[in-house]
Amino acid sequence: MDSPQGSSAVEALLPMKNNKQQPTREIRLGAIKAAVWKNDTEAGVRYNVTFSRLYREGDSWKSTESFGRDDLLLLGKVADQAHSWICSQNGIPEENPNGATAPRNGNGR
Repeated sequence: MDSPQGSSAVEALLPMKNNKQQPTREIRLGAIKAAVWKNDTEAGVRYNVTFSRLYREGDSWKSTESFGRDDLLLLGKVADQAHSWICSQNGIPEENPNGATAPRNGNGR
């Protein structure tokens, strides 16, 4: 039996059967998935994120962009991880919850 929990890094690297653009990064917790898309613009690289929830219908897996109450905490965690990854790609330090910018190195300088 297939499981949405068992996604591996190897699966994320396998090419799709059709020639659609692949996301730059996929982040997944349980059935909730974020796909990070890289867009090269005149102003520089921009990233967009799409979110989906995997579910089983009969013998096949499907996805939806609709989330229930019990999905929202995982959706927030996946969004947080996507945000952190994008910030690391852009060299932007993450913000602390109080709005202060975290130091780039561990010694506060």
